[in-house]
Order: sequence, then C-alpha cells, then structure tokens
Amino acid sequence: MSQFAFAFDDSDLQQRCRQQLTQLADWVRFGASQMARHEVFHGQGFETAWDESLFLCLRALQLDWDLPAAALATRLLEEERAQLWHLLQQRCDAKVPTAYLLQEAWFCGEPFKVTPDVLIPRSPIAELIETGFEPWLTQAPQRVLDLCTGSGCIGIAAARLFPDAQVDLSDLSEAAVAVAVENVAAKDLGWQVDVYQGDLFESLGDAHYDLIIANPPYVDAEDIDTMPAEFHHEPRLGLASGDDGLDLVRRLLSEAANHLSDDGLLVCEVGNSAGALMEAYPDLPLDWPEFSQGGLGVFIVRAQDLRRHFAQV
Repeated sequence: MSQFAFAFDDSDLQQRCRQQLTQLADWVRFGASQMARHEVFHGQGFETAWDESLFLCLRALQLDWDLPAAALATRLLEEERAQLWHLLQQRCDAKVPTAYLLQEAWFCGEPFKVTPDVLIPRSPIAELIETGFEPWLTQAPQRVLDLCTGSGCIGIAAARLFPDAQVDLSDLSEAAVAVAVENVAAKDLGWQVDVYQGDLFESLGDAHYDLIIANPPYVDAEDIDTMPAEFHHEPRLGLASGDDGLDLVRRLLSEAANHLSDDGLLVCEVGNSAGALMEAYPDLPLDWPEFSQGGLGVFIVRAQDLRRHFAQV
C-alpha cells in the first residue's frame, strides 16, 4: 500500500479534507488517488480507479454518471462531502465494492439494484444480448430462461431484446430471488417476466425453452480463496463450485436438454473453468464466442447436440 494512502479513521485528516476538497472534481480526484493507493480491485464493473471514483461520486449524489465535465466544477455541501468520505472509507479500507455501497450496477445500458445477496453484474453475455445472439439464434425465441439469475439483470435484458417472449428467472437463493423480484417490478416487466426459487430446474416443472441463459457458480477451489478482497463481499453460493469449478455446470448440462425445445440453445458462462470443461467434455460440440468488449469463457451448445451426447453416455 502506498505511503500516501490516507488513514480514513483519522478525524483531524477527515476534517481537513472535508474543508479543503470543496468541488465535485476534488472528490473524484481524491477518490481515484486513494483507491489506487489502497490497492482496491476494479474488476467488478470498472477498469480504472478514475472510472470507479467518478461513478461512485456522481451516483452517490444522485447525478447521471455521464454528466458533462463542466459539472465537476460545482461546489458540494458539507453533508455531501461527509457522505463521500464515508463511502470512500468503506471502499478503500473495507474493500466493499462500489455496486454494494450504492446498491446499483449497470448492465446492458440500464441500472439494477444489487445487494450482497447477489453477484455484481459483469458478464460478457451482455455483448451477446446486445448483438441478438447472432449468428446462433436465427429467430426470436418464444420462451427464455435465465438460470442462476441473481439480480435478474440477464433475464431482464433478454426481455428487452425479445419483447414478445415469456421470460422466466430462477435462482436457488431466496434472498437473490427477492432482489430479482424487485428489479422486475422496478422495470414494470411483471407481465412478461416470472421469477422462481429453486435448485436449477426443480421449480420449473416440465417447461421447455427456446433459449436458456445461465451464469452459474464456476470458481474452482484453487481460485476461490485467493480472489481479491472485493470478491469476498459477494455471495460464495454464487461463485464456488467444487474442485474444478464444474459441480453445478455438470448438472446443468445433463438436465438442460430436457428443458430445451428441439432447436433450443443453451448459453452458459464458465469463465476460467473453460479449460476444465473442454477437458471433461471433449466430444460435446461447444461454440466459444469471442468478445470485442472483453471477457471469455462463455459457451453455446444446441439442444440436439446435448441430447445426442448424453444419450451415448
């Protein structure tokens, strides 16, 4: 940690900063500097300390994150400075991710409520949604399932993409389901999107889907305890999945064919466990999209290939 990292519990220092840092720009700069000096990790929706500090300061003050640069010259009230000091203390000292501090994260161009009961949205599946799952999806699906939904952001974004489709969200965690329900209500999508609580497909009966999108836990035992401190604020249930990261993915693959239509697709993120998956299923034809916006470890597999594979096992 840098020798210039401020001690946020120093009351005299806090008073001086709150007196001298008067403009919004001062706090964005101060926040970026302290994030860098406290070695915070930016892999949960941000690439740089400046981007994260700008977002934290603006959204904490209920300002648009793409506010014109000239607005950074505005002066802050004492109460606003106190609020930003407290948030930066939590971010730098306790390593609480900005999304949890604000209870907000953005996915596919819109905000979602997030709490420590759900993972922070950051999936490269967003790029597939933005491109309409081309070229794999040749027609709009009638039914879509977002499995291991967490905040519901993937399923809600899919509902935006396919306004005529029925979209189901499902998660094992009751607390996560509660957050997803809040997000569906906030987006006024209750007429199109239903939320279920259960273990994988257990609460969905014999429903069949043209598109199943899944972002299950996939972090292996070697990685889970060595992840940056920020990740330990996220629910372990949404991250860890056995020695090789594939405990839940194996079940998902074996059960998905029974819930896909004949021409259905399964889109699933496995991140750094992609290598283990390819080694475990060398004969299963998986497509691995390349992402122009960054990210890896998402595969696409067709229902017929799943059925053919598991019929031979």
